[in-house]
Amino acid sequence: MVSDARAAWGDRVVTTDADRIAPWLTDWRGRFHGQSAALFEPRDTATVAGLVRLAARHRVPIVAQGGNTSMVGGATPPADGSAVLLSLRHMDRLRTIGDGWAVAEAGMILQHLHEAAAGAGRRFPLTLGARGSATVGGLVSTNAGGTQVLRWGNMRRLVLGLEAVLPDGSVHDGLAVLPKDNRGYDLTQLLVGAEGTLGIVTAATLRLVPAIAERAVAWAGVRDPQAALDLLRDMQAGTDRIEGFEIIPADTLALAVAHLPGARTPLAGPHRWHVLIEAVAGPGETPPAPLLETLLAQGLDAGLVEDATLAASEAQAEAFWRLRDTLSAAEKSTGPAVQFDISVPVDAMPRFMVEMAASAERTFAGSHATAFGHLGDGNVHFHVRAPVGADPFGWYRDDAPRITRFVHDAVVATGGSISAEHGIGQMKLQELERLGPAARLAALRAIKTGLDPHGLFNPGKLVPLAPAVATK
Repeated sequence: MVSDARAAWGDRVVTTDADRIAPWLTDWRGRFHGQSAALFEPRDTATVAGLVRLAARHRVPIVAQGGNTSMVGGATPPADGSAVLLSLRHMDRLRTIGDGWAVAEAGMILQHLHEAAAGAGRRFPLTLGARGSATVGGLVSTNAGGTQVLRWGNMRRLVLGLEAVLPDGSVHDGLAVLPKDNRGYDLTQLLVGAEGTLGIVTAATLRLVPAIAERAVAWAGVRDPQAALDLLRDMQAGTDRIEGFEIIPADTLALAVAHLPGARTPLAGPHRWHVLIEAVAGPGETPPAPLLETLLAQGLDAGLVEDATLAASEAQAEAFWRLRDTLSAAEKSTGPAVQFDISVPVDAMPRFMVEMAASAERTFAGSHATAFGHLGDGNVHFHVRAPVGADPFGWYRDDAPRITRFVHDAVVATGGSISAEHGIGQMKLQELERLGPAARLAALRAIKTGLDPHGLFNPGKLVPLAPAVATK
């Protein structure tokens, strides 16, 4: 296949140079490593379609990549070298922008989309710590969330249309914004969150909202997650302009402060839990700072807030958010850990965060468990760090699987999901198969087989293989 591709598109699209391929063979966490004989770098949808048709003819699997920021090994090729890599990074144009929408190619970096929308007096209301490297195609394919889901929802709510290449090389052209379209199954929404297993997203029509005229950012100390949730609900009863509400335990905050040069804790006194809050105002709306100050004062009076500070400048507001965005990298730097991106019913989230951490530490001696997350949408980032001095290889081999089962069993028992916003990838594949439910697994397999009968798109991700049928 590679020689045919080079003959058709040349070295500008096809590379077999091991040094150029190497950076894309390992996932962001460094947990998964693959091999690939070739890297394809198309510049347009027609070339993507041609490469897919060629791969289908030769029965060669394809793994599509964007920014390679997957947290679950979702964009890493198989270790056996059977698949080729297809990078969308050069398809990074903003094709067009309207009053309430933009058409961006899959390789466009999220930060660049933010800047383009701002230049048009609008904004794309999804952000996350990896915004400087995460791409539109990856965000769509993982149904990414982030810190503004509270008001605007995840990618599924922000995608108005898609262009994608299907496993047979045909192109799904669904970029047009149609408020009403009842032609059967919604292919666009089927591809959102499919992790590249059903189609390779090449462009997306995305919802834009009014630009922020002004924002107010506050940092508050609270006694526990339940107080934080009560505070959030009181604030939401008073306004619909709260866009971010993040909860962080003291020990996790300390890691971020130590990891980030020049950082310091926003509040002077000790607090077991912290919340980061953002309220915004659009053009012509009253400034959000007095509103947020009033809501925090009410929280103090109600005993929900122990102390709080309002960012005095945009630079200080950015410093607050930089602490939040640093949490994953800071935790990663401390050594081996199992990171869980899970969701539970919102009402159960405070109790789960506290009790699950204590339970994990009792069960796995020497480990340290913490939880932080997007309070209000039930998304918990639950991390269990290895004991000090543990051998990383042995701990990942022996302890991490037991911890994973322990945590996921508790999540399912609470009525939650083992994946909130990072996807399944290959890291959670066995757990999805173990925990089901059976109807969901059967539907996933049927859809995958129907659209990709030869299993060529992102093999070994998201969809567990069907159980082998015993023969006599």
